[in-house]
Amino acid sequence: MSRAQLTRTGILRMALGGGATDPLLPAEGGGDQQAPFLLRALRIAVVVCLYWFTSIAMVFLNKYLLDSPSLRLDAPLFVTFFQCALTAALCLGLSLGAACGPPCPGLPALRLDPKVSRSVLPLSVVFIGMVTSNNLCLKHVGVAFYNVGRSLTTVFNVLLSYLLLKQTTSIYALLACGVIIGGFWLGVDQEGAEGTLSWTGIFFGISASLCVSLNAIYTKKVLPVVDGSIWRLTFYNNVNACVLFFPLMMLMGEFHTLYHFDKLGSPSFWGMMILGGVFGFAIGYVAGLQIKFTSPLTHNVSGTAKACAQTVLAVVYFEETKSFLWWTSNLMVLGGSFAYTWVKGLEMRKVQEDPNVKSNERNETGV
Repeated sequence: MSRAQLTRTGILRMALGGGATDPLLPAEGGGDQQAPFLLRALRIAVVVCLYWFTSIAMVFLNKYLLDSPSLRLDAPLFVTFFQCALTAALCLGLSLGAACGPPCPGLPALRLDPKVSRSVLPLSVVFIGMVTSNNLCLKHVGVAFYNVGRSLTTVFNVLLSYLLLKQTTSIYALLACGVIIGGFWLGVDQEGAEGTLSWTGIFFGISASLCVSLNAIYTKKVLPVVDGSIWRLTFYNNVNACVLFFPLMMLMGEFHTLYHFDKLGSPSFWGMMILGGVFGFAIGYVAGLQIKFTSPLTHNVSGTAKACAQTVLAVVYFEETKSFLWWTSNLMVLGGSFAYTWVKGLEMRKVQEDPNVKSNERNETGV
């Protein structure tokens, strides 16, 4: 994929609209279509369960590391830095392992090129904002409210598609976004009524939603610099993030916090840190597997259902009692997200099946 093939408008449309040619997703395997139905169903069930387990476990592990009363570690930037460092190390380790064994096209050789690193830097800045905001949101709100707190990603996708592409969205998709916004504000109201509202957490949840949308745009823009390799992009992105985190940790006084942290030499603490980093690294891979064996639409529906299960598990695990309106806010967010995904899937299918639609209109089915 050359730079000339990715014009600015094309990049933004790909980022905000997605598509079957998304270079971030694993290539579709032709052999799977000939597999028996039971085998395909089993594969799908295993992959979906793996995605659910990895995603939910990662959230609970991060909550423990960020806000556990028994751990008492007030260093969210360090936790995020460690996860980025571990991801970069795992990418490099897998690349070296592939180089020593049979050739693997999916694992290219990795080396640090300063020129490429500078080109990836704008994405790394957005990436830092995304992962840091996600973790800070999780630190300040409960796991049960976490999905509602950062539920505006879809709304920002629609907003950016209009501001950057002048691309309109159907009335049905806008109504779904309205339901999401309504659920978000009802959730904020109910958290306030229960005395558990954190405006700091809400701020970082909104910031995380915006950064997720911006990250999609910059990821597509930077991919040609690394020859379309998601492995190279992940490696450079996390290496840059590690470098950028150092002055931030110094500014926030986290080195002083770590110096006085009484569990810094505890093997169990570092075991949890490593486990959280591994889950953070694995979630991108298992999400790609779920898309490969199902579809982007099914992946989004699965993510919505996973969010519902995660909320119920959090309420049960932390022995919380929630009001009817609080549950209503969650259902509004989850229902709006599901409706939006379903509407966009129907619209994209209609456009692809209509031979009278011009090719430039096909690219605008999007957000």
